Amino acid sequence: MSIIRNAIATASLALAVTVAPASAADISGAGASFPFPIYAKWADAYKKETGVGLNYQSIGSGGGIRQIKAKTVAFGASDAPLSGKDLQEAGLVQFPMVMGGIVPVVNLPGIKPDELVLDGTTLARIFLGEIKTWDDAAIKKLNAKAKLPKLPIAIVHRSDGSGTTYNFAYYLAEVSPDWKSKVGVNTSLQWPAGIGAKGNEGVANNVANTRGAIGYVEYAYAKENKLTHTRMINKDGKAVSPTAETFQAAAASADWKSKPGYGVILANQPGAESWPMTAATWILVHAQPQKPDEVRAALKFFDWAYTKGGKMADELDYVAMPLAVVKQVEKTWAEEIKDAGGNPLFALTN
Repeated sequence: MSIIRNAIATASLALAVTVAPASAADISGAGASFPFPIYAKWADAYKKETGVGLNYQSIGSGGGIRQIKAKTVAFGASDAPLSGKDLQEAGLVQFPMVMGGIVPVVNLPGIKPDELVLDGTTLARIFLGEIKTWDDAAIKKLNAKAKLPKLPIAIVHRSDGSGTTYNFAYYLAEVSPDWKSKVGVNTSLQWPAGIGAKGNEGVANNVANTRGAIGYVEYAYAKENKLTHTRMINKDGKAVSPTAETFQAAAASADWKSKPGYGVILANQPGAESWPMTAATWILVHAQPQKPDEVRAALKFFDWAYTKGGKMADELDYVAMPLAVVKQVEKTWAEEIKDAGGNPLFALTN
């Protein structure tokens, strides 16, 4: 069993997931479960190449933000970007690491992956608790040829502070005025219906074991757990499947410099091939860390991942950051992340 599949299978049983056994030289990080599969894959390859491990706790974006602010880890990870004001007040530098897609996943007898189609309005009504059975007229209208069972819908959502939830809710608020006014957008929500589960791992596990369930997870979790994902009607009215290509299409026109800390939300982007729930995930480090050597080691890992991790990201249907963005990010490292003497922790090579 691969390190990723093993970790995902067991993560729901633990408070935190460790990518590699910790040692004095390991890099410590905590936060979002959305990128955990690719961080695990990178960590395994990086350990073999350099001998340096990554001790990453997959505890959700909210936990990652709390831990980096408390200075208990070298880096935090969040799928919900902090605002420029929050970054400044906390003395943090934020940058995007990788992109992926959030997908609805279902447990329905007779329905295969990619067979069921949903649109944003219907998805919002399901999670609002308004559509209660799988043979509802709104779902039937989108799936005239599908054999929809007469089953109650069992909603599974995140129980922890989650950037995945933030991006999911952001999309629903874009397409549903009712969702925007009744629920809104945040990392933690007052859910109108359903049961909560911790992490992408927990949601995946609950959906897999609950007949009639629907949840939302990062696509790698759907693949690893062999869950049935849906297609979605995008902003251009096209039914699209979640793939690296449709995630890339959504990210193609992103203006990363338009927001402090590269905090661009990729939900509901235009384009016939765009997946509507595409999302980035961000890293948070202190601009002047208490333990500069630890952050220097983390930046070396991130530089390696940017340079050598693209193929591994593709294999898990994540999308690597464009080269132009990587160059800008590394310029930000050199200019903004320094030791107490004002010396950069990362030096540009060209």
